[in-house]
Amino acid sequence: MQEYARFAQAIREEIHMYPEIGFDLPKTLAVVHRELDKMGLSYTDQWGRSSVVGYVGPADAPITIGLRADMDALPVTEMTDVPFKSRHEGIMHACGHDAHTAILLASVKWLNDHAQQLRCRVKFMFTPAEEYVTPGCKELAENGVMDDVTFAVAIHVDVDAKVGQVVCPIAPTHSNSMGFKCRYYGKTAHASSPHKGVDAIQMAMQAISAMQTMVVREIDPIKPTIFNIGSFHGGKTNNVVCDYVEIFGSNRAQEDAITEHMTRRLKEITESVAAGMGGRGEFEVTKLLPYVINDPLVGSQLRKTGHRLLGDDYLLVKPRKMGGEDFGFLSRKKPCAQFRVGVKPVDFEGKMPPAHNDHFWIDNGCFEVGIKMFTGFVLDSQDGIEGI
Repeated sequence: MQEYARFAQAIREEIHMYPEIGFDLPKTLAVVHRELDKMGLSYTDQWGRSSVVGYVGPADAPITIGLRADMDALPVTEMTDVPFKSRHEGIMHACGHDAHTAILLASVKWLNDHAQQLRCRVKFMFTPAEEYVTPGCKELAENGVMDDVTFAVAIHVDVDAKVGQVVCPIAPTHSNSMGFKCRYYGKTAHASSPHKGVDAIQMAMQAISAMQTMVVREIDPIKPTIFNIGSFHGGKTNNVVCDYVEIFGSNRAQEDAITEHMTRRLKEITESVAAGMGGRGEFEVTKLLPYVINDPLVGSQLRKTGHRLLGDDYLLVKPRKMGGEDFGFLSRKKPCAQFRVGVKPVDFEGKMPPAHNDHFWIDNGCFEVGIKMFTGFVLDSQDGIEGI
């Protein structure tokens, strides 16, 4: 397995040097295509633009196991000093997707090299735009990529877990993550005659206050919920009543009903506050990621694989967090689970830079663990999982 780990490390470093965003992934796709071509495996993007999907194992197998990794990077300027530092200014693999891609590619290589051991078919899915406004997995899910999949698993790195440790949830993880924009339209006037104008800045300020009040007064306080305005733009100078403001926010919840309530109320508040001040308001959902449903049966099988490979001391249980993940779209089509591999050095006692940080880095020991989990899960569950 060390040979495959070294392969994964080299692929990760190559991808890390040329990070790309969203669906615009020509260099990343070229690496994945090149290595699959060397393996003699066919692939397609028929389920979604800038995706790479293919199979290894017997085509007539009764079980098809899906394996997924994401490929895109972030608009972050890298501040590390590694020799394979990003060559693309202002773009960085700051969330580990380069490692995900490399680990899945190495796992496919191992499965292809040991195809005689396979009684199942494995569908590998390299997906784009996990961090993007339009989620890659949403497009693949809508186009039927999961139709022939019996169950599937995905990988993610975990900076809080040490190399050799694996998190295998058997309950939902992540949260519904919604991005939204509100636009407020008023009327310009001279600042000395404010009564002749309609102030869009005041509309937006009052609407934000009402939105915050809605969250703390209409949502059960024991239900995890986040409301955040991260961008506020309006006006051009100091002596003109502003006629247009746009705000960009994020809303997160761990229950669909709460997300639906907040979405409806944010729209109502936007429109009613603006109308009440003589203006007009518009509300738009720009992105909505559903939380990941970790099927208990698939999750339990992952834990069995982890126990066999690593031992119970290396299996972690961690609390659910508020982050988003577009694997949630696939997990609502067929039974799925996502495992997380530790990337913190075993002898490192400090705090690792968090995901989306310009100093983000991972320990190379994670590659072998990730490959073992992917390939081990396939071998352990290739005759199916009881109850699925």
